Amino acid sequence: MQYGITTTVDAPFELALSATREALADQGFGVLTEIDLAGTLNAKVDADLAPYVILGACRPQLAQQAVAHEPSIGLLLPCNVVVRADGDARTVVEALDPDMMVGVTDNEQLQDVAADARTRLDTALASLPSRVS
Repeated sequence: MQYGITTTVDAPFELALSATREALADQGFGVLTEIDLAGTLNAKVDADLAPYVILGACRPQLAQQAVAHEPSIGLLLPCNVVVRADGDARTVVEALDPDMMVGVTDNEQLQDVAADARTRLDTALASLPSRVS
């Protein structure tokens, strides 16, 4: 089962993370949360992970529409976007496919919201190579 939208960019982690924040903002997403997974796991269980950050992205208009159709949708919000190092000069950026909301809830009323979010996330991720070059 495919549940993510993925791109790999030829750029170091910090540059790709910054470009991802900008690309999300250009598509109307704010970053509500930021989890430094590598740092947290290192501190809590002494795990040695490459840089790995989870951004909780939200476009308020889409979140409002989704909640109107499915009050419990907050369990699946915000849209998680993962930025993780793949060596010193490559970074993988992944977003949860918003179509998963429709599949998990079996609520067809979410299709338009998911399609809009998917288009915006696709556009954001597609813009990353030009932002980091």
